[in-house]
Amino acid sequence: MKLVRFGDVGAEKPGIVDAQGAIRDLSAHVKDITGDVLGDAGLDKLRKIDTKSLPVAPQGVRLGAPVAQVRNFIAVGLNYEDHAKETGSPIPKEPILFNKLPNCIVGPDDEVMIPKGSLKLDYEIEIAFVIGKRARYVAEKDALSHISGYAICNDISERHFQAERGGQWMKGKCAETFGPLGPWLVTRDEIEDVQNLAMSLDVNGQRRQTGSTKTMIFGIAHCLHYITQFMVLEPGDVVTTGTPPGVALGMKPPVWLKAGDVMTLGIQGLGAQKQKVVAFKE
Repeated sequence: MKLVRFGDVGAEKPGIVDAQGAIRDLSAHVKDITGDVLGDAGLDKLRKIDTKSLPVAPQGVRLGAPVAQVRNFIAVGLNYEDHAKETGSPIPKEPILFNKLPNCIVGPDDEVMIPKGSLKLDYEIEIAFVIGKRARYVAEKDALSHISGYAICNDISERHFQAERGGQWMKGKCAETFGPLGPWLVTRDEIEDVQNLAMSLDVNGQRRQTGSTKTMIFGIAHCLHYITQFMVLEPGDVVTTGTPPGVALGMKPPVWLKAGDVMTLGIQGLGAQKQKVVAFKE
């Protein structure tokens, strides 16, 4: 299944993408796409619904992030060897974890706003997973069974804040609009091999990032296993898993994002995103 949320900001409705690619309204069956419906039992109930019986969403309607009420938004850093090298960082021996704030999550095609004082705005195409079952000290062999589905994430980063203002990375990772997510939450049964998906990101039509999930240093199953040795992941939590090479930070000289730039992102089987960068708005 491909689950979506559609409508104006703060008034999104739950939806499902039918076999013809149309968005159907799930409001009569669930209040929203939240952790309480993302377990195996909840997804099985949704699978039994005849999508043809559901109302069709308005054509061209805005898409919100495909999961609501996210409580924890965890990220894995430097998880592709070529990306670590391009940033001048050593190859991690264990996954590097940091936090993004849930309130930086926006829809897949929403604007990305430059924060006050920004000097070095950057992009990162990533595959994120959403938890469907409480995950606590999970064995790697069992890890994928705790995942509800996958989505594209653009881990927007402000490198000056992240690396030059002291303290932890999250300074450069948590501004408003720094977490475009979607367009869909694709349930794990639809992805045959999550460690073999092509990824790309363009800025103004120019290819910047080309990669594949097969080149991750730590695969998704290992990341989930590892994270749960330190914390409990609950249904609806989002984990984004690192980016392949090609970020602005790695360019010589760097070409930072600026107002008016347009990013387009895609991951095989997970759809596409498109965001315009805009100046700070009060």
